[in-house]
Amino acid sequence: MGKKNRYKVKDIAGKLAQGFLKNPLTAVLGVILLALGWISLTTMPREEDPQIAISGGAVIVAMPGATPAEVENIIVKPLERKLREVKGIEHIYGMAMDNVGIVNVMYYIGEDREDSNLKLYDKVMQNMDKMPKGVMKPLIKPFDIDIDIPIMTLAFYKKRDSKLSTAEFRERIRRLQQKINKIENVAKTTLKGDHKEQYNIEVDMGKLSAYHLSMGQIMMAVQSLAVNVPDVKGRTKDNRLTIFGIANAIESVEDVRNVMVANYMGSPIYLKDVAKVEDGIDKQNFQDVGLIARKDNNITNPFNKEIPQITLTIAKLAGTNAVFVAKDVEEMLKEHEAEFEKEGIGYIITRDYGERANEAVNDLVHHLLITIVIIAVMLVFALGWKESIIVTFTVPAILAVTLFIAFVTGQTINRITLFAFLLSLGLLVDAAIIVIENIHRHLHSHGIESKSMEEVLIEATDEVGAPTNIATLAIIMTMIPMAFVGGMMGSFMKPIPLNVPVALFASLIVAYIFTPYLSLKLLKKPTHTHHHKQKDNKEGS
Repeated sequence: MGKKNRYKVKDIAGKLAQGFLKNPLTAVLGVILLALGWISLTTMPREEDPQIAISGGAVIVAMPGATPAEVENIIVKPLERKLREVKGIEHIYGMAMDNVGIVNVMYYIGEDREDSNLKLYDKVMQNMDKMPKGVMKPLIKPFDIDIDIPIMTLAFYKKRDSKLSTAEFRERIRRLQQKINKIENVAKTTLKGDHKEQYNIEVDMGKLSAYHLSMGQIMMAVQSLAVNVPDVKGRTKDNRLTIFGIANAIESVEDVRNVMVANYMGSPIYLKDVAKVEDGIDKQNFQDVGLIARKDNNITNPFNKEIPQITLTIAKLAGTNAVFVAKDVEEMLKEHEAEFEKEGIGYIITRDYGERANEAVNDLVHHLLITIVIIAVMLVFALGWKESIIVTFTVPAILAVTLFIAFVTGQTINRITLFAFLLSLGLLVDAAIIVIENIHRHLHSHGIESKSMEEVLIEATDEVGAPTNIATLAIIMTMIPMAFVGGMMGSFMKPIPLNVPVALFASLIVAYIFTPYLSLKLLKKPTHTHHHKQKDNKEGS
C-alpha cells in the first residue's frame, strides 16, 4: 500500500503540482502545448521588423484662379486652425500654390489608421459651410503606409532577341500585374517605367503659319475624332509643337494623318500637311527606369549598359505573412517562365522582403536553439543529466505557450519578438531550476524513507512557490513601464513588454505542472544503505 500524503498544500505551486502529478492528461497537455507552439511558429505572419502604425492624410482644396497668397489666407490657415481641434494630431504642414492649397496631417504614432482617417474626414466636412466662394470640394487623401511599402520588386526587361514593341511589352507586364493582384493577401501593385501606346503629332509651326492656321484649329479637328481633349506639350528645339492623347475612334496612324484641318484656297489641308504623325508611346511620361546588371546575372548585357525595364512593385495586406505572399508570387512567375522565354522577356527579383524576413526569423530561432543546448549542458554538471532533461523540456514548453498567445492576439513574429524570447530565456528556466533543485535537496535529505515520492515532490514544489512567485512578479513589473513608451521607439519595442511578461508567467505554470510530473517519471528516491548498515551493526552489538 502507498503511503498517505500527510503534507498540507499552502501555495498555488503545490496545488498545481498535486493536481497534475498523477493525472494521465498531463502528458497529453505537454504534447498539445508543443504542437501549438510549432503550429504558431510556422503559421504566424513573419516580418523582418514590427509593422509600426503610422497614420495621417492630406486635404487638397482647389480654387481656380487664386494666387498662393490668397490660397494661404483663405484656405490653408483657416483649415490648419480647424484641424488642430482634432485629438491625436501631432503635426500639420500647410502648402499654398497657384490654384490649390494642401494641408498634410500626421497623427501620433500608434493611432488607429481608420479612426484617424474618419476624424480627418469628419472635421473637413463639418466646416464645408465656412469655405469661401469659388472653392471646389476638398479632396481628402489618407496616407496608407501599410500597403504603400512593397515587399517585392520585379524588374522586367526585353532580351536582345525579343520582337515585342514597347507598347506590347508593357501590355504583357500589365496582364501579369492583373494576375498577381488576384493573389491572396496581395494589397497593391504598381508599374514604374511603363509607357502606354498612343499617336504622337508634331506640328511644324512654319507650315502652320504658311497656311494661316492656328493651333486651335488643329486641336478642334483632332477632337472631332477623339473623346479626350489632346494635350499640348510645348515647343521642341526644332520649332515644333507636340500633341498627345489621340485615340478612341481612330484605328490607325493613317486615320490621324488624313484628318482634314481646314480648307485653303479651295483645297483641303490635312494634318499630314502641317505635322508629323507617328504611332508611338507616351513621350510625355519621362519616368523611365533602367537596369544595370553584372555578367553573373544571366542577362545578355556584357558591357554593363543600362537596359530599359519596367518595375513591378507588390505590397501585402497589413498583418499577413510576407513569406507566404512572396512564395505565391514566385510560383506565379514560374508558371509564366515558358511564355516569357518565348516572347523574349526576362526578369530579376530586385527586392524580396519575404526572404529577408524568413532568414532573420530562422537565424534567431537557430540561436534560440543553441542557447537552449548551452543551458542543458550547464545543468548536467550542476544537477545531473536527468534533472537537466526536466529543466530543458520546460523551455520549449514555455516558448510554445508564449508563441501561441502571441499568435492568438494577432502579433507577428519578427526580430524584436524573438529578441524578447532571447532576452527572457535566462529568466524562463529560473522557476524550473528552483523547483528541481528543491526536489533534489528533499530527495537527498534524512527522513526521506518515511515519505512517498508524491509527497516529496508536492512538498518541495509548494515550499518554493511563494518566493518564486514574488521574484517572477518583480521581474514582470520591471517590464511593464516599457509598454508606456511612446513614439517610434515605443511602437518598435512593443513586442518586449507584450511577450516577456507572458513568457515569465508561463514559466511559473510550466515549472509547477511539468517539473514535478517529469521528476516522478525520471527521478527515484535514493537508497540510504549506509544509514541502514550502521543501524544493523548497533543492534547486533
